Amino acid sequence: MDKRIEKRHKRQVARAKKKIKLSEPDVRTHEQIEAAREASRANANSANKPKVSGSGGSVRNNFAVGTGSAAKTDS
Repeated sequence: MDKRIEKRHKRQVARAKKKIKLSEPDVRTHEQIEAAREASRANANSANKPKVSGSGGSVRNNFAVGTGSAAKTDS
């Protein structure tokens, strides 16, 4: 039984080695890499910030308006 398991493992390893794709080396200059990092940071920062158009009061008014759906108690 050990031989069967060993053969199976050997086949699995051989298949895995065939599937390995070697990555190509990064041929960019140091300046190009740094510029790409800065651009990526700028995109990430702008994606996290909410976009506000017009006056800031219009955003707050949406939260201040009541819907009237709250439970009311009769006195």
